[in-house]
Amino acid sequence: MAKPRMQGIYEESVRTALQEKFGYTNPMMVPKPTKIVLNVGMGRAIQNPKALEGALADLETIAGQKSVKTLARKSISNFKLRAGMPIGACVTLRGERMWEFMDRFINFTLPRIRDFRGVPARLSGRGDYTIGLKDQTVFPEIDFDKVDEARGMNVTFVTTANTDEEARELLSLLGMPFRR
Repeated sequence: MAKPRMQGIYEESVRTALQEKFGYTNPMMVPKPTKIVLNVGMGRAIQNPKALEGALADLETIAGQKSVKTLARKSISNFKLRAGMPIGACVTLRGERMWEFMDRFINFTLPRIRDFRGVPARLSGRGDYTIGLKDQTVFPEIDFDKVDEARGMNVTFVTTANTDEEARELLSLLGMPFRR
């Protein structure tokens, strides 16, 4: 099977550009993406457990692999939440699926967002980048007629970069449209 297009771009041009810009002496020091995590938090799942099934199905359609229910870690009486109750869903993508999703996300999904002018350039402080989406229908894989409700989600790009500057440069060389 052929290597994903985005991985080829990384290996051919991005890796060398990062090595020249930051002066890495060892090729293993060059930052690279390690995983992408898609996360949906469903606070409504406490009252309506069936709402979580739609979120699981949407994540599986978007990611192309099985999603996992996330469980509450602590009990919070004001929210009628008990430890161990399912309150969300997530998918972790690595390897070829990560590269394919990154390519589709940057080139097809982000331009479909209404009034899109780029993504904010704020990173976590440790080289990871999270984008919050308000609606799952921006993904071309989702059939608009089968959507029961709009669900927001977080998409987190985890990299091996030590600083935000390195991670921002890595993601922008891969095509992430940061606002200036």
